[in-house]
Amino acid sequence: MPSGDAPPQDFAALRALIARRRDALPKRLAQIADFALRQPQDIAFRTVAEIAAQAGVPPSALVRFAQALGFSGFSDLQAVFRAHARDRWPDYDVRLEAMRDGPAAEGPAALLSGFAEAGRQSLDRLGAALEGPALGQAVHLLAQADSICLAASRRAYPIAAYLAYALRRLHTRCELADHAGGLAPEQVALLTPRDALLAISFTPYAPATIELAASAQRRGVPVVAVTDSAFSPLTQLAAVWLEVAEADHLGFRSLAASFALASTLAVAVAQERRRRGGHGGIEQKF
Repeated sequence: MPSGDAPPQDFAALRALIARRRDALPKRLAQIADFALRQPQDIAFRTVAEIAAQAGVPPSALVRFAQALGFSGFSDLQAVFRAHARDRWPDYDVRLEAMRDGPAAEGPAALLSGFAEAGRQSLDRLGAALEGPALGQAVHLLAQADSICLAASRRAYPIAAYLAYALRRLHTRCELADHAGGLAPEQVALLTPRDALLAISFTPYAPATIELAASAQRRGVPVVAVTDSAFSPLTQLAAVWLEVAEADHLGFRSLAASFALASTLAVAVAQERRRRGGHGGIEQKF
């Protein structure tokens, strides 16, 4: 950038600058530019080491890339991506409009191929993200709960709905937070520290789910969170949190990893309850 010019703080301007300067960048910095334009969510929420590994460059190249765009360091560049990611994803009609040209215009077969690849990427990420003890801790916390309240809305709601189905079929007492009837706050108010709240929310983070998790935490109810980043507000409210960073195709995010994790939680919780002799069961009423 010309000397004295301030780096862009608006994501649209930053993206335009990256695209404009991409061909003039050295090879490794051009690799980062391509990755940043293709995977802005990863730039926003991953660590320097993770981004460098995914982009195929040394971590120091990320600093040089940021400086080439006029930033003092990579964290300043990342803050612009993060602010954009936290704001919101484009409206669905905007995403559809963006699909008028390119591979997506080739028809359903091309769409299917893209969504299948996004699903594969999501599942690969899930295994790496849950290598530590958090998954086992989450299962243990949920298995010892008298009842599990499942809180999710918007795109995370289908995951909670499936968990409610699976847990009940596996004879585990649970309830789905009632957003439709507006009674979710009252449901959480009836929970005790012997219960648990499983809260699911992804960028841009549904306020209703965050509020329910905060209410549960204030009441001493253990919270398990499924979310997409260490910067999610749910991580500050949860006793245990599990990371699911879904890949997207044309701005439409996969749910493949989320449903794989939901199946894992349901079956693992039922297994642990059975090993411990369980409490509750099919004879219990929901």
